[in-house]
Amino acid sequence: MEKTIIDANSRSILPDFREIYKYRQLLFSLAWRDVRVKYAQTYIGFLWALINPIVNLAILGFVFGKIATVNTQGVPHLLFTAAGLVTWTYFSTLISQAGSSIVAAQAMIKKIYFPRLIIPASKAISGLIDFVIILICLVILMIYYEVPPSSNVIFLPFFIVVIIVAGLGGGILISALTSRYRDFSFIVPLLTRLGMFITPIGYSSSSVPEEWKYLYFLNPLAGVVEGFRWCLFDHTTLEPYMLYSISLVFILLAIGLLYFNKVDRVMADIL
Repeated sequence: MEKTIIDANSRSILPDFREIYKYRQLLFSLAWRDVRVKYAQTYIGFLWALINPIVNLAILGFVFGKIATVNTQGVPHLLFTAAGLVTWTYFSTLISQAGSSIVAAQAMIKKIYFPRLIIPASKAISGLIDFVIILICLVILMIYYEVPPSSNVIFLPFFIVVIIVAGLGGGILISALTSRYRDFSFIVPLLTRLGMFITPIGYSSSSVPEEWKYLYFLNPLAGVVEGFRWCLFDHTTLEPYMLYSISLVFILLAIGLLYFNKVDRVMADIL
């Protein structure tokens, strides 16, 4: 019979990923539970995964396409915005759901032992279903506008991985912060609303003045969104500052893991 030793005084600065692998069945069970609960007792089910992005697309399309006309580098504005919204929707949804996940699961955390990191990580898996649905809608729009994918589409899997890493890193960090400081449950919705406008979703980063770009691309999602578009559309360009954003994505994940592991030792006591 295999023994599990729980040492509160462990000096490890990172979570034990071998232990998380042992509990992988719980990880997928929690992810599947989230999917079933999210759309339970609804009349239109998975269609709700389309409603919020469609509303956001309509608002951003009106603001940046009609009121403040922006340069979309030859790509139809609605399609240009949809490509940015695919990335942002997954990230913002994961931040919101993973951020509150630890507090929502406090009863289970106090009763039994399991790697707590599994809780926010399960949100990254369940969120992939909505991400795929929106991605399919983007493909339909590309067919409608008769815009073929760029030759750079071979790099798309890399940017999808970066999107997942960005959401996972942010979600892990916010979940640990929220477990200790409940103020973050109110701060996160404000940050996601602000982030929608400081991330190049309805406009291109090429419209940002050159002297401000180094500061603008400190937003991790800025480079990810632009890279995602670069993979899809021929006329879009790749900003050299994008490397800053991508580097910050992996730094965000490292910070999230480090802080989560620190809080994990006292998590059951502070909830």
